[in-house]
Amino acid sequence: MTEVSSLTGRLLVATPALADPNFDRAVVLLLDHDEEGSLGVVLNRPTPVDVGDILEGWAELAGEPGVVFQGGPVALDSALGVAVIPGGGSVDRTPLGWRRVHGAIGLVDLEAPPELLASALGSLRIFAGYAGWGPGQLEDELAEGAWYVVESEPGDVSSPSPERLWREVLRRQRSELAMVATYPDDPSLN
Repeated sequence: MTEVSSLTGRLLVATPALADPNFDRAVVLLLDHDEEGSLGVVLNRPTPVDVGDILEGWAELAGEPGVVFQGGPVALDSALGVAVIPGGGSVDRTPLGWRRVHGAIGLVDLEAPPELLASALGSLRIFAGYAGWGPGQLEDELAEGAWYVVESEPGDVSSPSPERLWREVLRRQRSELAMVATYPDDPSLN
């Protein structure tokens, strides 16, 4: 088996050619990527459901818009919390109930009391479901050209305009990817 170079903490940005409607213009933050598979959350799929409607105690800590995001097509009945800790939470000062994924970005234990993390969190997003790939599946999709892989920034998790995130992430790239941001929603109208 070939060794997998971890993409944990990076973004998968759907190419215009990706045909799966679950991932049309999706921006996925990879929370885990190794030889056993990959797991991430779609950062730009807000739902109309308020965080307070399903996780009342976490509503005040959720960033704007304060809604649940559809993290992907897998396990839509489960919730994941992703939060940014200002300053990245140094190793000796990592708050209880938060596990670092990459840099300042980490997973929140939604079973923990929200007040335990309230003073430490810079931003929080709640996701229903996740995107998952089995061993080698993501690598196959990358080889097929379904995804661009780019660096994440802490602000991606809490973008106040998630509907613009696909274009914003592409636009900030220092390569020909910046041009892809201008790709029309419906190329047949071009």
